[in-house]
Amino acid sequence: MAWNEPGNKGNDNDPWGSGGRKGGDQGPPDIDEVIKSVTRKLNSLFGGGKSGSGNSGGGSSGSGGSGSVSAGMLAGVVVVAVVIWAAMGFYTVDESERGVVMRFGSLLEEVETPGLNWNPPLVDSVQKVNVSRVNTRSYSKDMLTTDENIVNVSIDVQYLVRDPVKFVVVVRDPEMSLDHAAESAIRHVVGGTTMDLVLTQGRADVAAEVRERLQRYMDNYDSGIEVTQVTVRNAQPPDAVQSAFDDVIKAREDEQRVQNEALAYANRVIPVARGEAQRIIEQANAYRDQVIARADGEAARFLQLLEEYEKAPAVTRERLYIDAIESVMNNSSKVLIDVENGNNMFYVPLDRIIEQSGANQSNATPQLSPQQLRELNEQALREQAAATERARAATNNSRGGR
Repeated sequence: MAWNEPGNKGNDNDPWGSGGRKGGDQGPPDIDEVIKSVTRKLNSLFGGGKSGSGNSGGGSSGSGGSGSVSAGMLAGVVVVAVVIWAAMGFYTVDESERGVVMRFGSLLEEVETPGLNWNPPLVDSVQKVNVSRVNTRSYSKDMLTTDENIVNVSIDVQYLVRDPVKFVVVVRDPEMSLDHAAESAIRHVVGGTTMDLVLTQGRADVAAEVRERLQRYMDNYDSGIEVTQVTVRNAQPPDAVQSAFDDVIKAREDEQRVQNEALAYANRVIPVARGEAQRIIEQANAYRDQVIARADGEAARFLQLLEEYEKAPAVTRERLYIDAIESVMNNSSKVLIDVENGNNMFYVPLDRIIEQSGANQSNATPQLSPQQLRELNEQALREQAAATERARAATNNSRGGR
């Protein structure tokens, strides 16, 4: 029968030890009684109750009960400690992390993957390493270039942890090693480059060479670090010579501007000169071909004329004379009319004179107006009439004398 059933009038079965209370007190249980009850249950669980029941006598019974209480408490503490120890072994590894496990100071080959993991505490030590985060280290130093100039260079180095085991185990302080290697690589590259290249268009080459050299250093250290990018953030001379350097930059820009202007002028003039030279060459070739063709034609004409001359010398000679006189008279602007029994009459063909004067005169020579042409024509007619009258008079006088 349970101790709390209505029919149970005995108080010895009260687990809280309330039977000792007189008068049926129903107040809260005593703390000492609770501890004793828990101790008895632990003793019964781990076999302490049997050893206590086998003892005889009051003194022996009290001594055995005290030993049972001590053994039960020790067992409970051990159980609680084991539970807490086991709970402390659970941990979580994020997706971007990997866990490096050391067991009693020795490295385990297996790397903990993302998720919930358990390792025995105080036996294994786990160090989490982020393998996907891009880490950045910045450096700014005054350095000496190969042309003995001082330049302040600011560089950013970005890196990833490629091998977490090497990153944790091989090198004691990987980031400090990276700092020393980066400074060494930067000084080596800048020390072999001129100041102009570092400050102007050579920054990309400097960054690429620093990255290659720094990665080689990290591989030699076996640090597990992969250098992804090196950027030259800023490069400038010291403040003491900044004004002089600005003057040099301005002079270089002026030089580049003048070179561009000269190049533009050359691109504009050279094609024109080449075209003019080609035109002169073409004209010379045309003149050469013309002279050669004319000479060939004159030679062929002379041969044909010689052939005809051999057949009829007199006729050919007369024909040549007539052609020569015709060509001469065509080019002459003055005409003399042979008057029988009198002086020769001078004939002025105004139309031919006007045509030839218009062809021979320069632009500065003034042209004759229509009124002036009419007056000149009338004057020529009057002179012609006077010459005719004088010729008639001379003819009459000669006839009257006869």
